[in-house]
Amino acid sequence: MSLVRLNIKGISYSQTQNGAYALILNEVDGDRKLPIVIGAFEAQSIAIALEKDIKPPRPLTHDLFKNFADRFDIVVKQVIIHKLVDGVFYSSIICERDKIEEIIDARTSDAIALALRFGAPIFTYKTILDKAGIYLKMNPKEDEDDDVSDEHSIVVEEIFSESGETSSPAVDYTRLSLKELHDKLTIAVANEDYEAAANIRDEISRRNKK
Repeated sequence: MSLVRLNIKGISYSQTQNGAYALILNEVDGDRKLPIVIGAFEAQSIAIALEKDIKPPRPLTHDLFKNFADRFDIVVKQVIIHKLVDGVFYSSIICERDKIEEIIDARTSDAIALALRFGAPIFTYKTILDKAGIYLKMNPKEDEDDDVSDEHSIVVEEIFSESGETSSPAVDYTRLSLKELHDKLTIAVANEDYEAAANIRDEISRRNKK
């Protein structure tokens, strides 16, 4: 079976269902997206690895694993999402130590959190992408260079559409000054509220691009 490389498009969440997040993976040489439902802790851990400007005051569990692996010369070479059963994705972490390769079973969210920290590629089999991959239609009013959070929200509402609810609007950071945003970012990181920190960081980035 042929492998397809994936990258991370982003993370979305449903404010109507606590703890419900969707990790959006995108095939590197194609247009299909692979949405995977993950837990809140794993979503925060992945967001931390994606947001280089956010540094937790103490190592998270996946950071601890990375530090442990580095100390004992263990390298994560790649992650493969190898099975899909009843809507649940199964993954393997391919590790190497002293030129000996080992395959470790892992939850997909944990495997991807570690792949990010090791700079390891993420793959899935074409058969899985054919079965679970979707095409997303961008809002025609939006430019492709704009923030893609709305696109991700579409995926989340599709995943959680059975609830019959719609997400409430996110906190509006556009009314705050840059100084207020930086102050709130510092507080959010100190309180380990990485979801808010990521949103604040996004607003700061948008301001800096103007």
